[in-house]
Amino acid sequence: MTPRPASRSFARYAAAVLAYNVAVVLWGAYVRATGSGAGCGNHWPLCNGVVVPASPAWTTIVEFTHRAMSGIDVVLVGILLVWAWRAFPPKHLARLGAALSAVFLVTEALIGAALVKLEHVAHNASAGRAYSLSTHLINTLTLLACLTLTVWWAAGGSRLRLRQRTSWLAAPAIVLAVLVGISGAIAALGDTLFPASSLAAGFRQDFDPGSSIFLRLRLLHPLLALITAVWLIVYAEAMARFPGAKKFARLVETLVAVQIVAGVSNLFLLAPVWMQMVHLLLADSVWISLVLLIAAALQASPFSADMRIDEMVPRVGGLERAGAKRP
Repeated sequence: MTPRPASRSFARYAAAVLAYNVAVVLWGAYVRATGSGAGCGNHWPLCNGVVVPASPAWTTIVEFTHRAMSGIDVVLVGILLVWAWRAFPPKHLARLGAALSAVFLVTEALIGAALVKLEHVAHNASAGRAYSLSTHLINTLTLLACLTLTVWWAAGGSRLRLRQRTSWLAAPAIVLAVLVGISGAIAALGDTLFPASSLAAGFRQDFDPGSSIFLRLRLLHPLLALITAVWLIVYAEAMARFPGAKKFARLVETLVAVQIVAGVSNLFLLAPVWMQMVHLLLADSVWISLVLLIAAALQASPFSADMRIDEMVPRVGGLERAGAKRP
């Protein structure tokens, strides 16, 4: 289906809002990496009790900038919601995507406020921060997914057929991507709170039973990242056979490969702030590309209804590929 000019304009705007939200996420990571989360004290939505701080410290500037960006985001998503209701007919999926984006932006703001009020920011190393950090990340990924689907549906994408036999293959891809994101956020926080002077010192921290939970969990991230990378590549290869999904499959595979290189570089460079942000940008890009791949794959199936899953997924080692004739 070719989208109307008004729909194309909306899709471009929705894509710009998605890109802006990625920028907000990256600046939020900069706030965490520089320990600036307490730059406005435990006040919210005010900053140190005022609307605009006078003669602020650098940490206050960093945190206040993030809050200002989030405020602009509310306006942008508000426009997205109103525009969706005006540009599309009732029950159009672009309306649903815009509405869900607005809902999860509100929950994003509330979670951010809770982090400030609970003082789960700056140098707080309590176990409770791991839970709040994980909740925040899950909500952020959901928000980015909703914005991505809004772009997809506005550009002419159809409803996802979740009852297909191949739809279950998307579930582990989503779960693994979320888990590796959570473990990555915890590892990054550990790098910020307990910086290591060398790679060997970092490993000693990881295996020290007296270390913080953020350090002892840090080892999970590379293991989960490897498992996730393998599954995403397998999933992308399987879904590449769907009409319109091949380009997204190749994009996912390329970004996963680049992300692995970035992750190894981040490890050996001892996680400098700029590399953490590059790593996060790639992670968000993988997530958005995965959502687009799933959307493209589940809107139509080139397989017959009785085809088995093992015929759709390439066999390990190349012994047999999907669609090959059996004796």
